[in-house]
Amino acid sequence: MTTHATAAPDVAWYKALDRSQWTTLLATNLGWLFDGYENYALILTVGPALHQLLVPAEYARIPFFAGAVIAINLLGWGIGGLIGGVLADYIGRKRMMLISILAYSLLTGASALAANWWSFAILRFMVGLAVGSEWATGSSMIAELWPDRARGRGAGLMQCGLGIGFFVAAFVWLFVAPFGAGAWRAMYLIGVLPALLTLWLRRSIDESVLWRAAKARRDAAIARRRAGARLTEAEHQTTKFTLTDLFSDRATRGRTIAVFAMSLTTTFGFWSISSWVPPYVGGIAAAGGLAAAQWASFAGMAYTGGSVAGYVAFGFLADWLGRKPVTLAFMLLALLLTPVLFFATHDLVWLLVLAFANAIFSNGQYSWMPVWLPELYPTRMRATALAFAFNAPRLIAFLGPLLAGTMIADFGGFGRAAMVFSSIYVLGLIATFFLPETLGQKLPE
Repeated sequence: MTTHATAAPDVAWYKALDRSQWTTLLATNLGWLFDGYENYALILTVGPALHQLLVPAEYARIPFFAGAVIAINLLGWGIGGLIGGVLADYIGRKRMMLISILAYSLLTGASALAANWWSFAILRFMVGLAVGSEWATGSSMIAELWPDRARGRGAGLMQCGLGIGFFVAAFVWLFVAPFGAGAWRAMYLIGVLPALLTLWLRRSIDESVLWRAAKARRDAAIARRRAGARLTEAEHQTTKFTLTDLFSDRATRGRTIAVFAMSLTTTFGFWSISSWVPPYVGGIAAAGGLAAAQWASFAGMAYTGGSVAGYVAFGFLADWLGRKPVTLAFMLLALLLTPVLFFATHDLVWLLVLAFANAIFSNGQYSWMPVWLPELYPTRMRATALAFAFNAPRLIAFLGPLLAGTMIADFGGFGRAAMVFSSIYVLGLIATFFLPETLGQKLPE
C-alpha cells in the first residue's frame, strides 16, 4: 500500500498517484459530500420545518428557533467530532469512517419523523454527534496516503465534497420544496442513502499504514510498561492520552491554541454569517413578489458553487504559494466581501454573483484545516488534533447561529448581524501568524 512518500519532481503530481490513493480520495470526498448534503439540508429546510412544528403564534420568532436548532446541531457536531477523532487514533481511520457514515445516515432519516420543535432539535443534536467524526478521519487518511508535494491538492479535492454536498442539497430542494408543507421531511429521508456507501467502503479502501505503525508502537510501549520495563521518553510520549497530548508541552500547547483560534474564526464566520445567505436572498425575493424558496435554492447553489471553487483553489494555491499566505488572503477577503454581499445591492442576479464570490473565501478557507493541520501533528495524535481543531470551536461557535437568529429578529434584517459577526476574521488573521509554514515538508510520523 502507498504511504506518503514524495514523488519525483519531474513527474506530474496526478501521474504519481496509484489506484489506492485515488480510491481513498473518492471515499473521503463522498463521505464529506454526504455530510455537506445533510447539513445544508438543515439550513434550507429549517424554516419550512418550523412552520409545521410550531404554532402560528410563534412564527414571528422563527429566526430565533432556527438559530437554536442550527446551534444545537453544531453543538452535537463539536462533541461527537472530538470523541470520534480520539477513537480514530485508537481504533483506526477506516473503522471510524464506517461508523460515522452509517450513524449519521440513519439518524438523518429519523429527523423526518420529528413531531414537534423539541424532538426535531434532539434529533438534530444526535445527527451532529454522528457527523462530527467523519471529517477528521478522512483528512487524516488523505494526509497519510498522499505524497508530500500533492497533499494540499488532495486535501482541497477532499474538502470540495462538502460544497458539492451543499450544491446537491440545494438542487434537490429546488424540486422537493414545491411538494408542500411536509417537503422538508423528504429531504431527510433522502439523507438515508449514504448508508449504502459503507458497503463499498468496507471493500474498497485500506487502513492507513502510518496509523498501523503508530498503533504498533503504542501497543508495544504499553506492553513494556505493563511488564515493568522503564520506558524511553519517546515510548512514554506514545502512551499518553491523545487529547491531553495536545497540551503536553509549551510548543505543542501554543500551536494548538493558535489552531483553535483560527478554526473558531472559520467556523464562527460560516455558521453565523454564511448560513444565512439563502434565507437572506429568499427574503429579498419574497419582498419583490417572487418565490422565496426558489430563490433561496438559487442562492444556495451559487454559494456552494463558490465554495467548491474555493476549496479546490485553496489546496492548489497552498501547494504553490504556501499554507500561511493563502490562509491569510482567504480570511482577509472573507472579511472584506461580507459587507459587499449584504449591503451593496438588492438586485437578485447580482446577489447570486456576490454569494458565489463571497463563498470562495468565507467557505473555501475551510481547506486550510485538511491542508495545514496534518502537517503540524504526528500520526499518533493526528486525528485527535484534527478533530479538536475542527470540532472544539463548535462548542463556542454554536452560539453564533443562536445569537445571529436573535439579532436578525431584533434588528429586523440580516445585514447588521452579519457585520457584527464578520469581525471574527480579525482574530483568525492574527492567529495565523503564530503557525509555522510547512510547505514541502514531510508529514510528521
